[in-house]
Amino acid sequence: MSRGLTRATWLAWLLLALGTARAADDSRSGSEIYARFRDHLAQPECAPDASTRWRKHFVNAPRDMANGDRDVMPLFGYVVDALIESDLPTEFALIPFVESGYKPGAKSPGGPAGLWQMIGVTARKHAVPIRDGYDGRLSPVDSTRAAVRYLKTLYGMFAGDWRLAVMAYNAGENRILGALRRSGQEARSVDLERLTGIPDITRAYVRKLHALSCVLDEADDRAQWRAAIDRQVPLLTDISVPEGVTLESWAARNGFDLAALRRMNPAFANGRVGNGRKVLAPGPGRPASRAERAFWPEGEIVFDVSSTSTSDSARTHTVRRGESASRIAKRYRIGIAQLLQRNGLTERSVLQPGMRLRID
Repeated sequence: MSRGLTRATWLAWLLLALGTARAADDSRSGSEIYARFRDHLAQPECAPDASTRWRKHFVNAPRDMANGDRDVMPLFGYVVDALIESDLPTEFALIPFVESGYKPGAKSPGGPAGLWQMIGVTARKHAVPIRDGYDGRLSPVDSTRAAVRYLKTLYGMFAGDWRLAVMAYNAGENRILGALRRSGQEARSVDLERLTGIPDITRAYVRKLHALSCVLDEADDRAQWRAAIDRQVPLLTDISVPEGVTLESWAARNGFDLAALRRMNPAFANGRVGNGRKVLAPGPGRPASRAERAFWPEGEIVFDVSSTSTSDSARTHTVRRGESASRIAKRYRIGIAQLLQRNGLTERSVLQPGMRLRID
């Protein structure tokens, strides 16, 4: 036994290795992650006036989620889980798409960093540690915990209106509270169009998230995309590791992919974990097949938001909570009688969430 480590430390290390080895076996399909996201949206329906500009801007988001060579889907699942655990709507899981493209190591010239693109002042205000050798903004664990705590506060402060919470996340709660007072409104019955003194960039934040949700909803109507996300991806777990351990040695002992471990934990710039920090550990999710990579070549725009048409021989639609046959028929510009007949339904049939309807 090494002189520098006690028997108790080695026992703790062994238990940790056994626990994390089991954790590494955990994976789930991207389809399951996406279903959890859809099931916990505050506004699952795509509004007819959803911003065309921002839908075009985020047109590649579905491709990024489907790309098995990237970490977007497992990280998205990690954030979705954290929000659901805190009883928050999953629109908030789209914020890292807007801020960083789901890149934990993203840095902006103006100073923001990490998955949630926090500036230093905001990070310290919400107990995200920044010190020599460690920037917690680059830790998906530290930054996500802080972001979810803050969003939970804002969501309660603004009567459970996700739009006001997002605006406050962008501009600060005091600015939104002041706008409510000036316009003589209350959060529980707010009319966003009547709010005064709100920066355009803050109003656009709500439109961005809803447009992105619509882009993903449209992607889900395409069999090709559903097939591409229906693969096993790592179930990410944040794990405490012994102080002073390197990511390289920890990955070797526990069978983790070192490259993936480094990508998801850029806060440990020198590879050494200290001060009891948590590591986000990816399990051995199945890598993308050659065929899947061919579906999602870099730089190619796969989805055209200007049309609901698809190259597949037949379109389908997965029923969402609260959707009716008339709404679905209107969306695809077909008669309701046609929709019902093609799916063996009658006017008295009840649509259940998760049902897949034939459109063509």
